[in-house]
Amino acid sequence: MTDAYYLQVGEGRFLATGHTVGPWSDGVQHMGPPSALLARAMQLCQPREDTALAKLTVDILGPVPRAELEVRASVLRPGRTIELVGAEISVGGTVAARASGWRLVVADTAAVAGGAPEPMPPPDAGHELPLPEGWVVDGYLRSIEWRWLHGWWGDQGPGSAWARPKFDLVAGEPTDGLCRLLTVADSASGMSARLSPTRWLFPNTDLTVHVHRAPQGEWVGMQAQTVIGPSGAAVTTAVLHDLNGPVASSAQILTVRTRQGTQATVG
Repeated sequence: MTDAYYLQVGEGRFLATGHTVGPWSDGVQHMGPPSALLARAMQLCQPREDTALAKLTVDILGPVPRAELEVRASVLRPGRTIELVGAEISVGGTVAARASGWRLVVADTAAVAGGAPEPMPPPDAGHELPLPEGWVVDGYLRSIEWRWLHGWWGDQGPGSAWARPKFDLVAGEPTDGLCRLLTVADSASGMSARLSPTRWLFPNTDLTVHVHRAPQGEWVGMQAQTVIGPSGAAVTTAVLHDLNGPVASSAQILTVRTRQGTQATVG
């Protein structure tokens, strides 16, 4: 297995490696790497040094199989100080995920910066914990170095952890801070699950990340919580950090339903 999530096999074409495999099926990718691949495409689309991607929304139109992907990006709404960029991932001609993002002009606001939450304790304050039984762990989950500060995959409630991807997004090129952030941000709903995944299904249909400072370094910290409503919907929110403090916030909408043949009980 190569030391990357994707191999570039042509212009806009990428072959997913085993590191992308999600916890539920060895043929379907975790949405972290595809989200990062969309962010990469948006950053490379008619790039401007005076702008930065400050908001990105990924809509998940269906499972993204471990296969060859085609990624396309375009500027949807050009502008001098604000522009909208879009990207999509297709498999065999079918669009599996679509993203849009706002690029904002870079300005010096250091003198008035403030309002962010407190930084998280550092990664060496966290703990390595075993990966959950019954999940496909020899893929995405094992491709990340996890340091848990609060909670765990098997616990039910808010979770706080540091995550460091062990591999680059695309073979042969360095991965920037934003793509590292997107590689792990989709995990917030799993690390703050309030329900047992053996009894309940709660996949997210989207991921939105708002960035107020460009993330730096290899580590991404996440403080995540999930709120479940009374009619089948839940929302996961998270504060995302680098080693210098908070850099972004994220949100996911989840569709909640019982697994067939199980009782609708919590736990």
